[in-house]
Amino acid sequence: MRTDVFRRFLRVSNVTEMTGQTTPGPAPLRYRPGPRRQALAALLDGLRTDGGAHVVTGEPGGGRTAFLEFAARSFHAGPVWHVRADPARTPRPHSGLRTLLRAAGRSVRLSDDGTADKVFLDVLREASARSALLVCVDDAHLWDPASRAVLGRAAARVHTADGAHRVGLLFTVPGHRPVAPELAGLPVLDLAPLTPGDAAGLLHDLTDGAVDPAVRDELVIEAQGNPALLVALIHRLSPAQLRGRRALPRPPADAGTLAAVAGGCLTGVRPDHAGLLLSVAAATRVTGEPDAEASLVRRAAAVLEGRGEVPGVGVTAACSVPVPHAEPPFDGEELPDLLVLFEGRIRFRSALLGRAVYAGAPPERRHAAHRALAGALPAPHGVLALLHRSWTVPGPDAGLAAELAAAAADVTSGLPPGPRRTAQVRAAELTPDGAERAHRYTAAAEQALLAGHPPEALRLLDAAVTCPAPAPVRGRAELLRARVLLADGPVDDARESFLLAASLLADPSPAESGAAVLGAADAAWAAGDPAACLRALAHEAPPGTGDATALPRTENHGPVALLRDHRDGMRAVLQGRFDLAAAPLTRVVERGRPAAEPERLLRSAAAALMLGDVTAARRAGARALAAARTLRAAALEPRALEYLAYAELRAGRHQLARTHAEEGLRAARRTGQRNTAAHHHAVLALAASIEGAQERVAEHTATALATARRHGLAQAAMLAQWAAARADLGAGRPREAADRLGPLVRPGARRGHFAVWMLAVPCFVEATALAGQPERARAVVEDFALWAGCGADPQAPAQLLRCRALLAAPEAADELYLRALDRHDETSGDFERARTELLHGKWLRRRRRLREARARLGEALVDFERCGAYLWARQAGAELRAGGAAPGGAGSGEPPRHDGRGLSQLTPQQLRIARCVAEGATNREVALSLSVSTRTVDYHLRNVFATLGVRSRVELVRLVEQAEKASAHL
Repeated sequence: MRTDVFRRFLRVSNVTEMTGQTTPGPAPLRYRPGPRRQALAALLDGLRTDGGAHVVTGEPGGGRTAFLEFAARSFHAGPVWHVRADPARTPRPHSGLRTLLRAAGRSVRLSDDGTADKVFLDVLREASARSALLVCVDDAHLWDPASRAVLGRAAARVHTADGAHRVGLLFTVPGHRPVAPELAGLPVLDLAPLTPGDAAGLLHDLTDGAVDPAVRDELVIEAQGNPALLVALIHRLSPAQLRGRRALPRPPADAGTLAAVAGGCLTGVRPDHAGLLLSVAAATRVTGEPDAEASLVRRAAAVLEGRGEVPGVGVTAACSVPVPHAEPPFDGEELPDLLVLFEGRIRFRSALLGRAVYAGAPPERRHAAHRALAGALPAPHGVLALLHRSWTVPGPDAGLAAELAAAAADVTSGLPPGPRRTAQVRAAELTPDGAERAHRYTAAAEQALLAGHPPEALRLLDAAVTCPAPAPVRGRAELLRARVLLADGPVDDARESFLLAASLLADPSPAESGAAVLGAADAAWAAGDPAACLRALAHEAPPGTGDATALPRTENHGPVALLRDHRDGMRAVLQGRFDLAAAPLTRVVERGRPAAEPERLLRSAAAALMLGDVTAARRAGARALAAARTLRAAALEPRALEYLAYAELRAGRHQLARTHAEEGLRAARRTGQRNTAAHHHAVLALAASIEGAQERVAEHTATALATARRHGLAQAAMLAQWAAARADLGAGRPREAADRLGPLVRPGARRGHFAVWMLAVPCFVEATALAGQPERARAVVEDFALWAGCGADPQAPAQLLRCRALLAAPEAADELYLRALDRHDETSGDFERARTELLHGKWLRRRRRLREARARLGEALVDFERCGAYLWARQAGAELRAGGAAPGGAGSGEPPRHDGRGLSQLTPQQLRIARCVAEGATNREVALSLSVSTRTVDYHLRNVFATLGVRSRVELVRLVEQAEKASAHL
């Protein structure tokens, strides 16, 4: 384990004094490349160029010291004064300020006569006269009040109106207590917990990669984004435990580990607050939520401290009733600083301290807190009351376990997946029977998966398989494991898990077995393997276990009929028999309309997409999304947004597809679904390919392909490659587009996904025709004609006529273009119509039919601009100018003119970058001249484009020139 990495998070020196240029070093790992790193880099750039002050806060172990080290190492524009308060010293008036000035090499006298403010400001001005200055004060709350007051007043007066004095001030204070009043008026930067990806990356680097994936996932969950806790967990484990060869301690973060990370944050707690703190900690532990009902906690704390009485509190609290109270739940005077009250809910300012309070309490004290909370709840047999009771029993309790499991399974309770999962886990822990324990662990895993926690679901499934269990229980566990893999693993592995589950569930549960068969078909579909898809749909259970495909034909409604129709329709689609697929898939769509279950609505959306009914697909996807949010089933949101995005793409609504894909990508990342995220990246690449955002196309394509290749996602890979080719075509590179698409659409082993390749054929035909190689596309057009005749794609008939026009003789092409435009009138989607108009306009102009060409190209320009296809709009504008349209006039394709007033909306840093770019500097040259990274320049330049509404550097140059001319006339 590398000591240098460890020291990034556990500071070993008490005071660090740095002046002048700091030596560059590796940034703390919480600031890995990504949006957070860009945001922090932008903040530090602003401190360097514009000055200003910020209070940096976060929970214990959250990286405040690491952030200041990162800031100091990243600051190269001038001197850095960096000190840390010494808690061992007795604070005297202005002692903190004197420490800072000594570290900076300044020898000045500070008196108590009120002149300290002026002296300190004079020192800051002198130090920043020639270059920017950064002042970093770690643990500023430990400074004496007089020093904090001077800092606060100096920060309020820091300004850069004339650019002469650029002073940046960063103060860190703990997040588990209110900010000191002297600093309370300053902007606050709250360091958020590490994302799971960053935490996993830190864990990998701290252990040199010597950590088992399952152990890694559990430690990431246990650390909850706290870097110091993650480091402490690693140091608690032996090498064998890190490698997964020995069992982890339970719990991984015990009282000693949590107390070590919390440090002295819990010292000095008033004795009369101890019961309240433990009550809040126990209440949040049971619900898994960050806060608890304040009135409930107050009643329980009163009982715990012997200051109140709740009827029914006893060993079981079986007869408790709510205690009426008219007074407010708390008054501000009695609330400890560690807690915060908001709208009737109470929570710890730091979740880590809540865990430390609970873990550090004696067992009998914890039991008493849970009994008090159980008695204070209005429903004695509800899930929460039963959970509290469960933490008061010393060992297995079959009766209480059965009550818990039944309450968690009650669909009328309205509980979200999180508390259900907690209840099922606790029920499993209390269950003495092995088979029943496996069943309850499996039920808990299902709720964990719905809540968006796949690593925890897998851990619970591993616990389930260690118990002896019958085939149905093992089948349900395998079905859940397959669902995890389908969203976040190799899809071939997911298919085999689904098929195993189908065999195990064939006799006891035909509906679940049928769902497993369809899951296997979905996995094969994602892999682009139609033969495996058909084999899955024809799956036969082993002898003696029933037939997984023999779903009862007597049921015409309900889940079994839905699964049977979906299976039959999917099989017909794979066999190219759309005439046979229409009836069963239509029934699937119709049965989804009145449903409120997200899974049924998702099946309806999938069936509608196979039918080409994009309106029904959009409707079902939107309802599935709403249902998932209502049930708080976080794992289903990315899938619903995926279907919505695909439906919008098929309908030609690329902007809406982008909106849904961006939201879906965030949801997929939150819930650990890399495969679903890859599909959203592919949609975003396709949307960017019509906007002309080449960098975004490349970024989303690369990300989608990286996951697609690791997990065998042929569909996502095909869509991403199509996006890259379409971007080439829009940028005027038809030969590159044709070369990229050729292997994917022509017959052969390299042809792309069986359900997607035909969507890219119109791009390939256009690319080959424009590249002067039309013969490469003739055979593919005939394949595309078969697809267009199926009726599964509303855009295909018009696209087919456009393809035939591109390959036709001159005397036939005009009529084909006109027929294509007539077919476009029957469908929505400006982009495809505009492409036909553009190609027809080009054809007309080259035959000197200039008046007709200008009319057609003008229509194309308007349609491209309406759907945001700016790169293609520039093509139409160029063709218009070549055909004699007046430059800059209506319909010329020139970007709109600006009056320059928008420059006032830019920040000073953005304005500097805009002017450098307008002078012809590259991003790298701008970065060198301003002493920032090229990534920072990219970040600011994107914001400049968005703020000004420009789409290219050419437009930006024009806008800046107009602004300079306008200011010269003032």
